[in-house]
This record gives sequence, C-alpha cells and structure tokens, in this order.
Amino acid sequence: MAKRIAIITDEAGWHGTQLRRAFKARGYESSYVSLKKCRVDFDHPQHGLAIHGFGKNLPDGVFVRGISGGSFEQVTFRLDILHTLQELGVPVYNEAGAIERSVDKARTSLRLKLAGVATPPTWVTEDITAARALLIRESARGHELVMKPLFGSQGSGLVRLSAGMDVPDTPDYNQLYYFQRYIDSGEGQWHDWRVLIVGDQVQAAMIRRGSSWINNVAQGARCESATPDDEVIQLARKAVRAVGMDYAGVDILRDVDGKAYVIEVNSIPAWRGLQSVTQEPIAQMLVDDFIGRKMSRNLEAVG
Repeated sequence: MAKRIAIITDEAGWHGTQLRRAFKARGYESSYVSLKKCRVDFDHPQHGLAIHGFGKNLPDGVFVRGISGGSFEQVTFRLDILHTLQELGVPVYNEAGAIERSVDKARTSLRLKLAGVATPPTWVTEDITAARALLIRESARGHELVMKPLFGSQGSGLVRLSAGMDVPDTPDYNQLYYFQRYIDSGEGQWHDWRVLIVGDQVQAAMIRRGSSWINNVAQGARCESATPDDEVIQLARKAVRAVGMDYAGVDILRDVDGKAYVIEVNSIPAWRGLQSVTQEPIAQMLVDDFIGRKMSRNLEAVG
C-alpha cells in the first residue's frame, strides 16, 4: 500500500499542486489537510487525534505548507497537533518547533543573535513610550527603523520610520513593537537575496529587485536568476542551523558598503517566484529531501 502524506494547508493553490505532483512521482499518495479540521478525539483510543480525511489512522508523513492565522489559542492548538504527530513518530517537515521559532520574529532574531549570525540591530517592546524613545534615539544617530508585525509574511505590514515620524499605535501590531534598523542597499537600487536551503545545502537562489525598499515578490519585486557567493551561502546555512530547520527561505540584504545581514528566515516559504528563475523543480527537491531524510529515518527506526 502506498504511503499517505498529509499536506498541511488551507489553500492548496499552485504550491499544493506542485507538491502533490512531486509526491506522486515518488509513488506516494497525498491529500490536503487543514489543521482547522483536525481535532483531539479520545474515541481514537490509540493516539487521541482525528486528522481530517484519515479516519482513525494517522498519515505516514506530514508536509507543512501553511498554517492559517487565528487567535493565540487557535494557533497554539494547531501546533499542538503537529507536536503530537511528531511524538507519535510521524515525520513532520518542517517540524512544529522550527515553525514556532521562525513565525515569531523576536524568537528568530534572538536565535540568530545567540548564534553569531549577522542580522540588523533589533528591539522588541510592549511599551509605546520606550518604542518612541528608541525611534528618537536612532533618528538622532542617523538611522531609520523598520517596524514589522511580530507574526507576518510577504512584506505585509512593514513601516519605515525616520526622524519626525511617530510610532504607529494601531491594533495591527497588538501593542507589541518589533523594530529592526533599516539596512540601506542604495536608494532606487533596492534588492535582496532569497536563498533556498534544503537539507543544509543551497538548492536555489535569486536576487529580488523591489519597486520600493520592500523586496518581497508579493509586493511587486522582480526575480532574477543569480549565483550566490560563498559569504551569502555560508550566512544562509548558518541562519538555518541557528533556527533549526529542515528547509527554509533565507532573505539576505547587503548594505551600500557590502556588509550582508540576514533579514528573515522562513520555515514555510513560497517559491513560485524562485521557481520562475530556477530550472530544477523546487517541489521535487523538497519532496525528495523529505522522503530521503525524514521518511527513511522513520522507517529505519520502525525496523
């Protein structure tokens, strides 16, 4: 019987289609599973989980493509499902802990700092007075700040703050103020690197050129094929190790003097833009790594 993989997502879309095709090419069945539809159910006495579409069985493996937002309680519960699957011996890619460490930008920044990975100076506070004082101090030193939602992706909600501006005090940030020093790559020359690490190796990379200082593809950036130099490669690998991921999309920005900084480490990266400038099928890279390292390891442990 073919192994069955749960692709965790609420919206299959292009990425889900690519993954299902890649799993099929390796002889695996796969189906889309929303964590919203999973539950704890002690009518399943062996494990207490009900995974949507799997009856009283568990999937043979789990590929996390997306976890929808919600209340703190809802997101915590969805991650509980992934944690429990791992504890039951089901391979999960990326694991729940890796997702927790990367979705929370403060946690990512601290992990990078502790590992000695170059990343912009960062501040996080719940105190609006302290946030405003920081902006004044950094402005006096000639720096700008970028304010980001603690949980966010694809460049949404970013605000660039300079001298004379006030810190936004809106519900969008939930009274938590996450700042990074703005790294200037050159006015009108906005760009960064997106590096895909799979199994500790660089498998694809590109330069994203933004129409503004935000270089995300979702915000209109243009993708260009490019080969990263050794500094970018080693920085990306070190960042992924620091956060502890099987695979990740690492965003790296160089300032006008050429110094490189890790801006983001994404545990559930989109890759449609990267695929447009990459010859090898990225979904197949990911699936092959998942099966080769995680599924095979699990089969050896069972044996």
